Amino acid sequence: MASSPPTVFFAHGKESGPWGRKITALAEVARAAGFQVESPDYSHTHDPDERVRQLLALAPQARSRPLVLVGSSMGGYVSAVAAATIPVDGLFLLAPALYLPGYPAQPHCQARQMTVVHGWNDDIVPVDNGIRLAREHRARLHVLNAGHDLNETIPWLCACFDRFLGEVQAR
Repeated sequence: MASSPPTVFFAHGKESGPWGRKITALAEVARAAGFQVESPDYSHTHDPDERVRQLLALAPQARSRPLVLVGSSMGGYVSAVAAATIPVDGLFLLAPALYLPGYPAQPHCQARQMTVVHGWNDDIVPVDNGIRLAREHRARLHVLNAGHDLNETIPWLCACFDRFLGEVQAR
């Protein structure tokens, strides 16, 4: 039986959609690296835990290996909390909405490789939250001169994500 290709699951932020600027750019990087891409639409709910349930219902862990979860803002919460339930090979989080009111879970991620990217000028999720998550999980941390959406750093994010996927595949 042939093995299925590695997969990246994207989780978009609260006010964005499954194919926003960052996800579209990062999906191109993932496809070029040989990954198939899934980007579910979570826009029907602003409940972060409902979004986690939706992702887990897709059974990403049964799809293929390696498995990578990528999340931005609320999607970072979704991906991190899902990675506390299912083991993933890579977890790439952009300004993850953790340690905030309305986001109750404190994730204990099961990720072989984890990177957190946050903006110094984030006015939605304090940069200290991203630093805390990286510290607690001994994750790689990048803090950029950017705001919450990190859109001004997309070329850098793509290069970083490409390196990240290469490292995930090499393990």
